[in-house]
Amino acid sequence: MNIEGTVKAVCISPARGTEKRPVEKGIFIKDFGIENDAHAGSWHRQVSLLSCEKVDAFNEKGAAVTDGDFGENLLVEGIDFRLLPVGTILKAGTVSLHITQIGKECHSSCAIRQRVGDCIMPREGVFAEVLASGEIRPGDRMTAELPDPERPFTAAVITLSDKGARGEREDQSGPAAAGMLKEAGFEVVELLLLPDEPEQLKKELCRLADRRQVELILTSGGTGFSLRDQTPEATMAVADRNAPGIAEYIRMRSAEITDRAMLGRGVSVIRKGSLIINLPGSPKAVKESLGFILEPLKHGLGILRGSVSECAREDAFPR
Repeated sequence: MNIEGTVKAVCISPARGTEKRPVEKGIFIKDFGIENDAHAGSWHRQVSLLSCEKVDAFNEKGAAVTDGDFGENLLVEGIDFRLLPVGTILKAGTVSLHITQIGKECHSSCAIRQRVGDCIMPREGVFAEVLASGEIRPGDRMTAELPDPERPFTAAVITLSDKGARGEREDQSGPAAAGMLKEAGFEVVELLLLPDEPEQLKKELCRLADRRQVELILTSGGTGFSLRDQTPEATMAVADRNAPGIAEYIRMRSAEITDRAMLGRGVSVIRKGSLIINLPGSPKAVKESLGFILEPLKHGLGILRGSVSECAREDAFPR
């Protein structure tokens, strides 16, 4: 598919949360962002992009915003970024950008929202990291390449631990899971440590699934009988579909090691294009549980992505 557009404006700002201003050119630095822009740094939202048509439609309502007012670095005509998935590669000149997030949560200090009462960046904007350095100027042609269907699966790991979040205990479960995923060829994009707060967990699960479009999200901890153990409930609350076989299989195989496996309450669900699986809290149990399911998961994730079809053999699952 040939997707292309034209860069209408390049904008930067010295501080986050402020309106950006157009410049003659942007100097893009690999793994960093745009020179002299406040959002540059070692993270996944180095560059923000917005479709010119979305701004025009907003201005038709009488808003009268100008280039950079929504905090966008690049304003592009001819490409509807919200139709592009995470993983899309954008190219302009020698610059190569990798879309890492779709939309965002608008913060209370957003300058454009305070001025005109609304901001389309959270709904229509996308964010990217810089893969190749160079310069971009207004008038430059930009092309978009959809993600390779054979690319590595993306993953995120969330550890739920009150003591860990307070710095009273080192998190070993999350890094253990991340290490196994990397060895299996996954791209681990985030490793989070949260307290046992269900609302915070729901918020992060939604962000990872909806905005970052992470394909596999693992949680560790919060699956026991303690009153603070609310991970399964938070996970079910954000689910679109149930995928119970994975959690059931983990308990079945774990029961071969300890009969206390029957006390585990972890669940496995699907939200949009993301598979979310609850793992136990201990590093040993995490390694065992993930070891049981890691290889078969790839087939399921391929079906979820659309790069693998369901097997038609008579003895194949799922039915």
